[in-house]
Amino acid sequence: MEATADAGEHVVGSGVLEDQQPPTTLVDWALRILSTADPDEKARLGDLAASLWLRGDIPLPYDPSRPARPPPERPARSAEVRLLPPSRMPKLGKGGSAQSRLAMLHSLAHTESWAVDLSWDIVARFGAQMRMPRGFFDDFARVAQDEGRHYTVLSARLRELGSRYGALPAHDGLWDSAMRTAHCLLARLAVEHCVHEARGLDVLPTTISRFRAGGDEQTAKLLEDIIYPEEVTHCAAGVRWFRFLCLRPYIDDPISYSVPQSEPHSPGLPGDGTADDEAVQEVRDEPTSVQQVEDELMTQQVECGLAQCKLGDRVDKDEAAVIQTFHRIVREYFRGPLKPPFNTEARKAAGFEPAWYEPLAVKEVHVEGDTDN
Repeated sequence: MEATADAGEHVVGSGVLEDQQPPTTLVDWALRILSTADPDEKARLGDLAASLWLRGDIPLPYDPSRPARPPPERPARSAEVRLLPPSRMPKLGKGGSAQSRLAMLHSLAHTESWAVDLSWDIVARFGAQMRMPRGFFDDFARVAQDEGRHYTVLSARLRELGSRYGALPAHDGLWDSAMRTAHCLLARLAVEHCVHEARGLDVLPTTISRFRAGGDEQTAKLLEDIIYPEEVTHCAAGVRWFRFLCLRPYIDDPISYSVPQSEPHSPGLPGDGTADDEAVQEVRDEPTSVQQVEDELMTQQVECGLAQCKLGDRVDKDEAAVIQTFHRIVREYFRGPLKPPFNTEARKAAGFEPAWYEPLAVKEVHVEGDTDN
């Protein structure tokens, strides 16, 4: 799908709007990247934006003096990639033939290309709306940069093997899943950045073994040395910011999310795990200066650290409540149970302990007399 433009704007070949103002904040960059159709240019712009942000050349994550522009309903994507419904996708095989290994490699490149969009979408869609601290923008800029590098090396490997990204059909199941969580940061983190990222950790060792067994040591090493260790940090970011939202110390914040507690401690999660739209709009409408944003980001960093220090005796109880919230949200927004076997070691390295996911590997059993239909 090619990028769309408003009247009077010209779309260049990369999918970037030629008449756009140069990006000045990280959210501006995220929107520019999401409006770029060419996957190579998307990855290049993402690498540039993340580098500029992480070295301090982009001063603010968003500009509070301007109305926030929503991200596109669907990121601009290359029309060269033929899309099929997931149910009609050809089987990848197990890497026993060169054709099967090319199909596996193409599928990986497609996943990483979508991961670039998902990483910038969470920045553009939720960062300003939820007044997230600077560390959130740091983490997902790094994730986006990594995903762009993963796409680039896999796409280059396809060309080395005489193929290219777009030579085979693909599906957009990842984005379809993301749209079900477009209204709620907790749900987006739980499904896309915990469940799906961790699933990648589960299957990558087998994928690496299949390339190696088929004689493609070069692809196996790319996956083993570059992609696999970085994917652990991506899952860790999802877990970290899910936990942060649940334990967020801003009790008076109208869009604060907190874990459900038995005793008065915080206001508790909304019943369906979603943001209160009116409260979100109320926060958006508050006049905020650039200096206030800078001060708020610094204050959030300090208060977040203090909150972690103050957990003390509450840590086990708070963690149990966070996990309970995770279970409820995943059951609501993820279709079906999680599929074992799990890569317990990699998940643990990401801070994703078995208590988070093992209970989700079985279907819920509704007892007789349950009123749910």
